[in-house]
Amino acid sequence: MARVRDVEIHEVPEDVRPVYERFAREYGPFLNQVKVFAHRPPALKHIMGLLLAFADEALLSKRYLEIALVVVSKLNACEYCVIHHAPRLVEQGVGAEAVEHILDDVVPGFDEVDHLVRDYAVKVTNDFHRIRDKTFEDLRRHFTEEQIVELTLRIALCGFFNRFNDTLQIGVEDGAVEDMLSHGVTKESLPSHSEAAE
Repeated sequence: MARVRDVEIHEVPEDVRPVYERFAREYGPFLNQVKVFAHRPPALKHIMGLLLAFADEALLSKRYLEIALVVVSKLNACEYCVIHHAPRLVEQGVGAEAVEHILDDVVPGFDEVDHLVRDYAVKVTNDFHRIRDKTFEDLRRHFTEEQIVELTLRIALCGFFNRFNDTLQIGVEDGAVEDMLSHGVTKESLPSHSEAAE
């Protein structure tokens, strides 16, 4: 149970209810997170509404997005996000072994662009003040400027969600762990807090 009470859909303003419902059901099984965000309807409406709008546009490949989200969540040791995003990454054709070893120098089954996205997610998360121009030269060979901006935003926003989820101790929804396991991702793939401290 989270450190704050759950807010049910009938408690939020009517104009926020479609975002509440859609994010919890269509975007992913994030009902527990939505119930906490609902304490602040403007945050629910605009932050989760932004993610829904990005999903509708699909400007950025879901494969690259999920690589970035799993990398950031592993770096920040956010089990909630790894449990939810690892199966989505497998659905994009990334093997469960790659999910487990996504922070290794060479990830099984990753191509040059997959590694570039992984490395960029690491830099934005851990070394954002020292990213060299060469990184952006490499990114521009594969992504438009709009995609680079969205990728950067999603990496940074994932770090926010990691901290938000863990600080407020948002519980994993029923069935999410089973979904992860059914995609071949083992519990050994989950981050430990000691890894994040290294």
